[in-house]
Amino acid sequence: MKAELRELETATAIGHRMQHPGRVRPMELGDIPAVSSLFSKIFRKRDIEPSGDLRQYLEAVFFGSPLYSPEHGSIVYDDGTIASAILALPMEFSIHGRHTVGKLLCAFMSDGKAGAVGAACLARTMRSARQDMCFSDNSSPVSADHWVAGGGVVLPIQSLEWQRSFRPATSSAIRASRQFPALGSKLVLGVLGAFDRVLRWRRPSVKPTPASGCMTKVIGAGEFLGCARPMMERFSVRPVWSTEEFDWLVAIAGRNQGLGEVHFRQVTADGRAIGVFLFLGRANRTATVLNVLCQPGREFEVTAEMFACLDREGYAQATGAAQPFLMNAISRQRWLTFRHRGYFCMVTRHGDLKDAALRNDLYIGGLASESWSRLLTDF
Repeated sequence: MKAELRELETATAIGHRMQHPGRVRPMELGDIPAVSSLFSKIFRKRDIEPSGDLRQYLEAVFFGSPLYSPEHGSIVYDDGTIASAILALPMEFSIHGRHTVGKLLCAFMSDGKAGAVGAACLARTMRSARQDMCFSDNSSPVSADHWVAGGGVVLPIQSLEWQRSFRPATSSAIRASRQFPALGSKLVLGVLGAFDRVLRWRRPSVKPTPASGCMTKVIGAGEFLGCARPMMERFSVRPVWSTEEFDWLVAIAGRNQGLGEVHFRQVTADGRAIGVFLFLGRANRTATVLNVLCQPGREFEVTAEMFACLDREGYAQATGAAQPFLMNAISRQRWLTFRHRGYFCMVTRHGDLKDAALRNDLYIGGLASESWSRLLTDF
């Protein structure tokens, strides 16, 4: 999540000059009310009592993972009050064959001068010399600068989001409804749907061309995982996705009803699985693609069939995070755009991990990110 730390440079300087009356410690269940209030104030600009739904969600996400332990979880600066915190989610990765629990940073929060010293202390714990693997896929420019100052790297391709429109008028209204909610009403989208039918008839390029000889079928979570694991082996750095962790991630992603239900699809050619993809979808609206994987060399077929499948299922548009190994294939699509969605940043004390990141020899994103989180869309 983009951290709104407008005074972090000043806070760091203050932190060096002042004595620290408090301490950095793991976040505890009893901190959730204070952290919920801090989240609402910093990210939603609402200095009011947060909802019980937000508190329950923070507990489920940041204390519910099967990988959770205090050493791999969220941290706060405690000086009698909590005015600064980092929300972190543990995720297990394979790094050149060794298993490491990394941290996904989901929010870095500090409340003005009261949290200045705490923000500086928390920021220092994120320096590369202290971290096996720590990353964020949605950092603000200020935060990205501090990641780099702390020895980290920014990955530019993973910082992009692609969007493919299947029904352009409806897609435009859905995007505009973020500022003008009335444009997302059923009545407006129904009228625009009629316009899109004419447009698709007059402009055949709007419709994705399916991959010749390929088919898509609905599968379950277990079959998806069974296909995905070997398809990720081409990357030196990749999620481990134990069955327990994967099932938990799918369940927690499924709680984001604003993005829709969780769907799994398999792409086959000559009766063999050549790719899989996982997405959250709202009928007639948006398919949020979390993960796309394929056998090496089948990128064009799998992405073409994926877009054709989502079009056939009636979605107005599809979005997803960019991945270097798919860029060439995805960029061939018509009616597709890219936008900067937030900086993908990483810090690590391991040289081989940093080298793999710089060479794009890693697979991170989708479920192994916060793309599914309600903290981005709700509350």
